[in-house]
This record gives sequence, structure tokens and C-alpha cells, in this order.
Amino acid sequence: MLCVEDLVNLDPFQQLPQERLEWVCEHAQTVELGAGEFLVHEGDPACGLFILIAGKMSITRRSEGIDIPIGQHEGPSFFGEFSVLTDEPVPVTMRATTECKVYEISADDFLKLLHECRDFERTVFRIVLSRARGLESFIRGREKMAALGTLAAGLAHELNNPAAALVRGLREMPTAVLELQRMNLVYGQRQVEQAHTQHWLQLRDQGYEAILNDHVDFVTLSDRETLLLDWLEDYGVKQAWKLAEPLASGGIEVDTLNQLMERWRNDSTEMREMGLHWLALSFEVMSMIKHGLRGAERISELVQAMKSYSYLDQGIQQEVNLHQGLEDTLRLFAHKLKCGIQVQRHYDQQIPKILALGSELNQVWTNLIDNAIDAMEGKGVLEITTHQCERFVQVDITDSGCGIAPEIQTRIFEPFFTTKSVGQGSGLGLETARRIVENRHQGTLSFETKPGRTCFTICLPLPNQ
Repeated sequence: MLCVEDLVNLDPFQQLPQERLEWVCEHAQTVELGAGEFLVHEGDPACGLFILIAGKMSITRRSEGIDIPIGQHEGPSFFGEFSVLTDEPVPVTMRATTECKVYEISADDFLKLLHECRDFERTVFRIVLSRARGLESFIRGREKMAALGTLAAGLAHELNNPAAALVRGLREMPTAVLELQRMNLVYGQRQVEQAHTQHWLQLRDQGYEAILNDHVDFVTLSDRETLLLDWLEDYGVKQAWKLAEPLASGGIEVDTLNQLMERWRNDSTEMREMGLHWLALSFEVMSMIKHGLRGAERISELVQAMKSYSYLDQGIQQEVNLHQGLEDTLRLFAHKLKCGIQVQRHYDQQIPKILALGSELNQVWTNLIDNAIDAMEGKGVLEITTHQCERFVQVDITDSGCGIAPEIQTRIFEPFFTTKSVGQGSGLGLETARRIVENRHQGTLSFETKPGRTCFTICLPLPNQ
């Protein structure tokens, strides 16, 4: 049975009179708990107030499928008051790390004590506030890590294709260049007249320009490739399909090949086909260079977007271009957007820069856009609108998703609220977004929602002139 001497070691219970302490001892239920056993699991229905007289209890919270340690209770202590007061599921998992001596006071009995003794209530709420701040700090940290993980995954996805193209081109290029050098040597030994050689070089240079500029549409290119393939097969070229595509991309026509190859048609040596292979391989090398350059430019753009997104090497506050921040965020979400989401931009280009915490403001765009994508389940319209409204700049982020259910609309900005299952992230990030907008930037964050349309509106003050 719980003893009065054990209770008075805890601050709140020191505020209770003797008769109430005895009453608590009579109503407390013993909880048998050995080392390694769980007292409660995150997401369990609210229990009563637990009093740990002796032993140690680990506290974990599940995030992204992993149990994250956030602290421990060591006797003498009490816990469980948060769920009783809010009537919410248990926010953490508690597991005995040693053999524990635990008692439970029912929720009704605990609430009765709060109502009867003001000093007891005041002490409990002071402790609740401290613990809530600690849990809130943990959740905010996990939200930042979750946002970073989302962006890192998107960045890795976006970097993969251009990086792979660049590596593939560089890997194949040495062999191609060596083969071109060999062909040049063989051709030079034949002492072909200058005019004929100049014709080949002119066609190569024109092909380079065609490849780099990409002027020809896909249908025209496909038709040209089909005609070239037929000609190459009639000419007797083995694996003609390997030559048809690069020759078509370089703008070579069948009439041109007839003129070029007339000289070699009856030649029984390597020269009969070598010119065709030389021209096709030259175009392939130029295509490798073009694709490699595009890949390198894409990588550079993504790195610059990430640097701009995080405002590296800059002070805490800086002049921020809102459109640039929105575009950097969209660029990092490209892997999610291109699968079925149409982005519509309505930017007021006359909006001036604002003085803001750039990296924190980008976290707002990240949370709101990520939630919009989730709400649309990967398919729909994401609309971003900016305009100036008196002394404020307004940003509207609208999605065509299912909307926010009426029963949770008043709760989505609560620190611990989430619509996700246990272990599937820390929440919606909306409390963090509102805190950044309202507390850090003296702005406002509001929303309107109905099935098929949800709009979050951010108003940020313009700098004084």
C-alpha cells in the first residue's frame, strides 16, 4: 500500500492536508512492473496519474518508425497528468529500465484533488507546463528533421538522374574519342582530296549545331530516323539501328548520304562504311557532352536552390525575395510534383523584398506545400498566389485536395496535434508554421477549406519606407 511518507517526497502532494494524503493512499492501486516491462504505449487511451516511488522509467516517442529517447523518470516522481488533463491518448511510451515500485491514482480521483486544493493544482500545472515545453521542443526538433529528411530525399532523387547521365557520358566518352582518333588516322592515310574532306567536316559541324540547339520536334526526328535506317540497311551496314539515331539527331538526310557515299560504294575496304561510323560517333560524342552539360547544370541549380533555401553564409535576418524562396522550395519538391500535380503560379512581380528570417520562412513554405501534396494524394492542382495588400504581402497556397474535416479545424494548430498514425512523423508542422509567421515575423497565418479547395493565407509585413 502507498504510504504518506512516500507521497510527501513529491512537491504537489506536500500541498495536501494529512487527511487527503491518507485518502490518496487508500485509493491508489499498486502496479506490478518488472525491469523491461512497459507501463504505457504511445497512443494508448488516457490512464490515471502514476506515482513512481522507486526505480527508473525510460520515455520514448515514435518518429518516422523509430523510437526516439526523450528522457526518463526516476523515483520519486509522478507522471501521466498530461493525458488526464487533456483527455488525449498517451503521447509517449514508458518502459521500466529497472524493477519499479509504481502506484496509479484514477483520473477521477486526481481531478478531484485538483479541484479541492488550489496549491496542489498550481504546483501540478507548473510541472505540466515545464514538461509540455520539453515535449514541444522535441516535436519541433523532429519536425525540422522530418522536413530536412523530406528535402534530402527529394534532393537525392533529383540529383540522381543528372548525376547518372553525367557519369554515363564520361564513362563512354574515352572509348568513343579513341575510336574517332583511329578513324581519323586511317582516313588520313588514304590522302582523300581536300574538297571531299571539307564536305564531311561541314556536315559534322552542322550536326553539332543541330544537336546542341534541339530545334527539331520528336515526330520529324522519328520519321528521319526511319528513312535513314532503311537506307543504311540497303547499303549493307551491320547493326544499322546504332547509326540511324545519331545521324538523325545530327540532321543528316538520305539524299546527303547518297552524295557522300557514292565515292565509296564499290570500295571493298574499311573505308566503305567508316565515314558513316565516324559521322555517327561524332554526333554521339556531342550528345554525350550536351547531356553531361545539362546534367552538370541541373546539379548546380539544385545545389544553388538548397543553398538559397537554407540561406547559408548569411546573417540571421536578410532581405528575402519571397518568389525565390517559393521557387527553391518547389524545386526541392520536384520529385513529388511531377508525378501528377500541376503547379499554377500567380506572382505579383512588383512585390518588394522583405526583411525576414529566410531559412525559417522557407520552413513555412515546406510544411504548407508538403501538406498540400499529401492532401491531394499526388494528383491535383497546387496554386501559389502573391500580391501586396496595403502594408502587407500576402501569399496564398491553395490545393485541390479533400479539405480539412470540420471536427479538426479548430485543432490543427495545436502543438501536439496530428492526423497521422503513431510513428508516421511528428505532425502537420502547422504549429511551427504559425509560430514562425506570427511570433517571429509579426504576420498572420489563416486558412479556408472545403472539399476540393483548401487555401492557407500568409500575410507578412512590408518594411517601413
